[in-house]
Amino acid sequence: MRAKITYFALAAVLVVYFVLVGSRGVLLIREGTVLTVTFGAAVLVLPLIGVWFLWKTTQFARRADQLAAELEAEGGLPVDELKRTPSGRIDRDSADAVFAQRRAETEDTPDDWRCWFRLAVAYHDARDTPRARKAMQRAIALHAGASGRPV
Repeated sequence: MRAKITYFALAAVLVVYFVLVGSRGVLLIREGTVLTVTFGAAVLVLPLIGVWFLWKTTQFARRADQLAAELEAEGGLPVDELKRTPSGRIDRDSADAVFAQRRAETEDTPDDWRCWFRLAVAYHDARDTPRARKAMQRAIALHAGASGRPV
């Protein structure tokens, strides 16, 4: 719950920032000179890219949460069996061992979104965020294909 509150607070701050930057772009365009219109248009591109990125990130998080809820209802969420250091961080060797198990599971059933979801969690635990995101995107796509919903 804390992560969701933080996410929405940061998203709200970003939206305020986008509005402020966008208003500056509009003011520059209203000046009417070639230079200010050019700068104004360039400034307006930044909030548009930011809004698009925020939208895509929110969709990704929402879909991943839906998969987690469905997997939890099935009793298939991965159990946290990782060893931790005295400071509470995940032990790297433990994460690597679970990752190897999840990777083998995914190789055995590459069309099962549940395996890809668990692999994404294993990548995350192994601190490989880019691959965790790609594995979760694969899980989302497979789930959407299985349920007939668009991605």
